Amino acid sequence: MAKNNDTASVLAFEKKLVPSDGYFYGTRWENKSEAVALELQEKSVRGTISNRLKPAVKDDPTKLNAEVEKPNLQTVDACALGIDQDTLTHQFTLKVLGGVERPSACNNTLFKKSYHKAASAYIEQEGFTELGRRYAQNIASARFLWRNRVGAEQIEVQVKALNKGQEQQWIFDAHNYSTRSFDQQDEQISQLGGRISAALASGDGALLLEITTYAQLGKAQEVYPSEELVLDKGKSKKSKVLYQVKGHAAMHSQKIGNALRSIDTWYPSYGNEEESAGAIAIEPYGAVTNLGKAYRTPKDKQDFYTHFDAWARGGELSINDQHYVMAVLVRGGVFGESDK
Repeated sequence: MAKNNDTASVLAFEKKLVPSDGYFYGTRWENKSEAVALELQEKSVRGTISNRLKPAVKDDPTKLNAEVEKPNLQTVDACALGIDQDTLTHQFTLKVLGGVERPSACNNTLFKKSYHKAASAYIEQEGFTELGRRYAQNIASARFLWRNRVGAEQIEVQVKALNKGQEQQWIFDAHNYSTRSFDQQDEQISQLGGRISAALASGDGALLLEITTYAQLGKAQEVYPSEELVLDKGKSKKSKVLYQVKGHAAMHSQKIGNALRSIDTWYPSYGNEEESAGAIAIEPYGAVTNLGKAYRTPKDKQDFYTHFDAWARGGELSINDQHYVMAVLVRGGVFGESDK
């Protein structure tokens, strides 16, 4: 009965890192002020058959030739820099909110009190310092560029704090920062991380950042906005649809958010060269969808719910597990527990 008395069947937390969509512009590295919004271009291409074939086809040269002769016609979206542009400009804003010690919805007073006590103790002792530093490094490394980061000659990240009376600016060389570990520390990362952690630790404060990134890719090089997941294609024959906002090529805010919260190096197999995926996104089960693997399983008692249910009721957790739990709550979500 004691457990049922403090079970919250309705429990939710609002996300505390709130990025906007990221917008794409083309410019030149020598004159970054001349930026032009990038638009999507539609292409019709004739591809080749490259999928795995049935044994009856692949073992018969005649049938294989017949398959190869079939046209693989595709219409796709593409996006590229202009012929006189060599640099991608990527811009978004990030709002950092406080108040994680208060659930946005909770239907059990006992649980709410015990959770508030645990969260307040963490804030008092740690102040989100470690989380803020890691979020700051993911900004500095331009991790949110994803595929656009690969092969860039130079990457400059400009960060501006826009809060009135608290304006501040930082400039980072993204190549100086790792996307797989958080061992590096410098004064700029400490300053930006301090602003982020202070906002997270505040009861109702907010920090507004404007983040502008310049990636020198080469003239007319292709760039990569988010790809849309088209659930109902209808009559559309387009095989790849890229994200745009009123004709302006862009990246989903969810994709940017996933990059910013890729700070989990506390899962058990991190550091194991054969099993580690580097720093992974904060998720309740440590899910990495492109690898088809969960790095935090209930069986190993390393998932969010195992840690959270014990800690929020007064149990003890290691400091790294506390960092992980609080990072999941910063991510936000619905975490109610069945009261049956």
